[in-house]
Amino acid sequence: MKVADCGFVQININKYENQMILRTIFVILCLAGIVSNRACAQDVALKTNALYWMTTTTNAAAEMALSNRTTLELSVAYNPWTFKDNKKLRFLLVQPEARYWMCEKFEGHFVGFHAHAAQFYSTLAHRRRDGYLAGAGFSYGYDWILKPNLNLEAELGVGYAHLWYKESDCIPCIKKFERKHKNYVGPTRAAVSLVYFF
Repeated sequence: MKVADCGFVQININKYENQMILRTIFVILCLAGIVSNRACAQDVALKTNALYWMTTTTNAAAEMALSNRTTLELSVAYNPWTFKDNKKLRFLLVQPEARYWMCEKFEGHFVGFHAHAAQFYSTLAHRRRDGYLAGAGFSYGYDWILKPNLNLEAELGVGYAHLWYKESDCIPCIKKFERKHKNYVGPTRAAVSLVYFF
């Protein structure tokens, strides 16, 4: 069964996709503005998470130094794809993070506090879920210097997320749904990122 079989549902999916695309473009333009306004040596970095790419999720992040030991990062991840048998796990995730570096910014150990907010739409396990999540967590990571303006970064974070969404069977044209809420505690951030400095 395809969700797209029903004209009513197809309109909602297209509206959702357009909103996700516009939000992603807006966030990327904001990131570009931050980079162009603050581009000083080793003060601004652009990065991408290889773990997200392994799940076909496009992503980018910008990180800006606030002092010699603190930085602020804004990461965005977007997955618009439809997989085999009309399976979907579409989402737009935004995760800002404040970091404290043990030695010096962009080098060695760091700890962070991150927040996360996302809009998602999935058709997994024969159920359609359309909703949002928000939460926060703590992370630990390490940054290796590869070249003067290229680093490799690994990070793992745990935290809390509250999800609220509509759930229904994956049946074409269905208009009946349940409103659900869930609380999640566990991993909220995982990254192996390439970091480029301006």
